[in-house]
Amino acid sequence: MTRWLVTGASGMLAAELLRRLSADGEDVVALGRADLDLRDTRAVRRLVPDLRPDVVVNCAAWTAVDDAETREAEALAVNGHGVRALAEACRAAGARLVQPSTDYVFDGTARAPYPEDAPTGPVNAYGRTKLAGERAVLETLPGAGYVVRTAWLYGAAGRDFVRAILAAERARPVVDVVADQFGQPTWAGDLAAWIAALGRADAPPGVYHATASGRTSWYGFAREIFELAGADPARVNPVAAERFPRPARRPAYSVLGHDRWHRAGLPPLRDWREALRESDVLVRG
Repeated sequence: MTRWLVTGASGMLAAELLRRLSADGEDVVALGRADLDLRDTRAVRRLVPDLRPDVVVNCAAWTAVDDAETREAEALAVNGHGVRALAEACRAAGARLVQPSTDYVFDGTARAPYPEDAPTGPVNAYGRTKLAGERAVLETLPGAGYVVRTAWLYGAAGRDFVRAILAAERARPVVDVVADQFGQPTWAGDLAAWIAALGRADAPPGVYHATASGRTSWYGFAREIFELAGADPARVNPVAAERFPRPARRPAYSVLGHDRWHRAGLPPLRDWREALRESDVLVRG
């Protein structure tokens, strides 16, 4: 049996991963921020070897994208320096490390899906801090580090686009949604199942892209949510991203390619529409 350590245990992805691993009868230790703060690098280096995990999945992260623009050093302390300390602890413990990352490491100017080895170029502070974490894992654990980039994540725990759209549908007759940014809505439940499979597989280390199949815009995503919720999709109005200025720039194109899945013998995530229909997010939203 594989012994798992999951950090950031109260987050969206961790909640789904813990549910999956528990259902599979795995031996799991779950640590929230109160148990292990990645900014306390001494505690990280001490605690992880003591727990003797086989696989560590680091779901702890600074995820406040806009706040990172003015607090980049604080975000880097978690997403960069903290991840490096965790990677060093995994090396000492002989454990593999799965580090979730983001499409925000790319600049969003592509017109075809980004392959795993595409040049990176973050356009905001959050992306820079997550890229620092990627490099820390790959440099520290060249034989046991896995970077798993995902995007447009939604799930039963925490705030996400699905909940925001459902709330807007109840509150307004017409909902304006950005139509010129493209990506792959990815259900945290599907991502958790894929990470569990990766942790058990004899897959080569390195970078993997774990997003749903297919692609859409935020506008297309919102229309699908409306339809599945029994609302009229015509009430969703397409607008340009410039209508909603944010402190942090967002990539206009976040579609990721999945070639390394096939080479590793892992199945791809299913189409985003199918996952949205079968997820429990609309029920709980």
